[in-house]
Amino acid sequence: MFEFQQYLGFLLFLTILTIGFWLMIFLVGFVQYWLGGAIIELIKERRNKNKQE
Repeated sequence: MFEFQQYLGFLLFLTILTIGFWLMIFLVGFVQYWLGGAIIELIKERRNKNKQE
């Protein structure tokens, strides 16, 4: 059946795959949060600029 080395290789592959999956989800969420905040700040700056004029 499987040898111990193959079993460790399979576990290592699953670990790396899982870490990559969660890292991707974290980065996608962080980038959306970052872009949303930047857009809101840009809108606030434009509103304040229009009010001053």
